Amino acid sequence: MAKAILKKGEGRLLKRGGLWIFDNEIDRLDGEFLNGDLISVEDFDGYPMGVGVINLNSKIRIRMLSRNSEEVIDDAFWEKRVRDAVEYRLKTVDTSCCRLIFGEADYLPGFVVDKYSDILVIQSLSLGTDRYKENVLQALKKVLAEHNMPVRGIYERSDAKERTKEGMEFRTGFIGEPFDTKVEIMENGVRYLVDVENGQKTGFFLDQKYNRLAIQRICKDAKVLDCFTHTGSFALNAGIGGAKEVLGVDVSEIGVAQARENARLNQLEGRVHFQCADVFDLLPKLEQEKEQFDVVILDPPAFTKSKASVKNATKGYREINLRGMRLVKDMGYFVTCSCSHFMTYELFTQMIRQAAAAAHVTLRQVEFREQSPDHPILWAAEESYYLKFYIFQVIRYAV
Repeated sequence: MAKAILKKGEGRLLKRGGLWIFDNEIDRLDGEFLNGDLISVEDFDGYPMGVGVINLNSKIRIRMLSRNSEEVIDDAFWEKRVRDAVEYRLKTVDTSCCRLIFGEADYLPGFVVDKYSDILVIQSLSLGTDRYKENVLQALKKVLAEHNMPVRGIYERSDAKERTKEGMEFRTGFIGEPFDTKVEIMENGVRYLVDVENGQKTGFFLDQKYNRLAIQRICKDAKVLDCFTHTGSFALNAGIGGAKEVLGVDVSEIGVAQARENARLNQLEGRVHFQCADVFDLLPKLEQEKEQFDVVILDPPAFTKSKASVKNATKGYREINLRGMRLVKDMGYFVTCSCSHFMTYELFTQMIRQAAAAAHVTLRQVEFREQSPDHPILWAAEESYYLKFYIFQVIRYAV
């Protein structure tokens, strides 16, 4: 096995428990290897740091698999990691639909696996671990069967931009026997058709599972506006929660069509309606028309995916939050979130304060939430923490 030797004083993330070694942290590489091969890692003084997989195409030069330099990376190794990940979910979440593997946070770097009923969707995002994809899937099928959760089919959605950074091409399609790629699931008492072939990411945003449930109780008898509704998940939870009138808005015609289909599936089409529009254009228009809502929900896509664009992204977040707050009735509720790792808790909270001041409202915090436990936050891997979610009551200033 080839060997990577770190520079003196480097490997700080690794020493805190992280799994990444960057290109500028390595002093030299000894021995022959190909991209994707296993490689042992030593500190500058020869202290063994473990074993990982190397890729010269990526700034994340090495992704660690084990802190034990003598660890054998075989079927038993992958089964142990998969078993740990599955058993954690069995303890912490409803596993009828959930994220079974969340990459580095499950010590399975580069792998994402979502479970929709008896269908698995996999994303393989790292060259080094891509070659072990079959090992992971075989282990998953074995472990899930032991818990009476047999796998009917597997679909690959390795079409995320991260693959290009690894020097890899996109790959999508069935792994094994084909099946109907529109899969019905139930979450929080709401039924959805998930399109695992054409939907965003792996077909559905599972990370908001319990945040969607949290809004049900504030939506009873309410007039609700759900912005960036995607396939209607927050809007449908509002409807299931007893809202009298819900408008879900998204710029994607495909998403809106799917949302309407989901409303029919739940027999909510009489109260839950959807509109295809740009939220940035619609909010000022609703304000001009003096529309008011009991609940306004903002669940935008990540406006920033790098440190360089945080400043401009903050302006976008502030704009929609300001507009959204103005549309909430006195003593109504405002729900807002960010799914960008680079929009930190501190930045997000500061932005909300600024938006509230500009909207001339006072916010009373109901609760702060994060991503569902099936997307665990590994404190040694900061990138695993990304979703921030607030529920506020909006109080108008006394005149």
